[in-house]
This record gives sequence, C-alpha cells and structure tokens, in this order.
Amino acid sequence: MTMKKGSDKTSKSEPETSDKPDFRDDDLERRRRQLDAEIATRRRSGSEGERGAKSGGTTGYGQAVKLSSEFIAGVAVGAGLGWAIDRWAGTSPWGLIVFLLLGFAAGVLNVMRSAGVVAQPGQKVPDKHPKGSDD
Repeated sequence: MTMKKGSDKTSKSEPETSDKPDFRDDDLERRRRQLDAEIATRRRSGSEGERGAKSGGTTGYGQAVKLSSEFIAGVAVGAGLGWAIDRWAGTSPWGLIVFLLLGFAAGVLNVMRSAGVVAQPGQKVPDKHPKGSDD
C-alpha cells in the first residue's frame, strides 16, 4: 500500500480556522459583558438590602425567634410581677391584670425596637423641619 504525498482531502472535514472572528462571537462577547455588568450592579444593590433586612446578620427564622422571645419575655415578666404584688398586697386579681397589660405593652415596644420601627431609648430623632426654615 502506498500513500500519496501531498494534501489529500479525506472524508473527515476539519473546521477551517480563519483569522477573522465570526460576527456571532462579537455579539456573544458583547452580551456577556452586558450581563456581567448587570449582575454586578444587582449584587451590589442586593447586598445593601440584605444588610438592612437581616439586622446584624440574623436570618429570617432567627429574627422571628428573637422577636417572639422579646414579646413573650415582656408578657411573662409583667404577669410574674403582677402575681407577686397580688400575693404580697392581697389585691388579687388587680395586680395581675394591670401588670399583665403593662407587660404586654412592654413586649410590643421591645418587638418594635428590635425590628427597628421605633428608636432606641435615648436616641434623638432628627427634626423634619430644622430651625430657621420657612416651611
């Protein structure tokens, strides 16, 4: 068997390599860069939103447990103090009722503070209309 020298085209075709890039490659590269830029901006804006929502890095479940325990603690302390005052002063059931309501209010206030709805005690709220404004 003798093999012919030279360029013999076989049945297998190899892709032609050219120095000229295909127009589809340019389009794909442009779209890829555009998508990368869009993802980067969304990650930046998403991470800022997550920090505010997570409140110190706690997850949603952790936040729920924290808020519910704040509320339950307020009610339990109020009920305990009311019961103790009733036993000591003999004013049953009025001490329990009053302090249970106070504990409920304290629990709601603690939940609102933990959620960031109400300012912490001693924290000054900025004025909406500073002095000297004509509004």
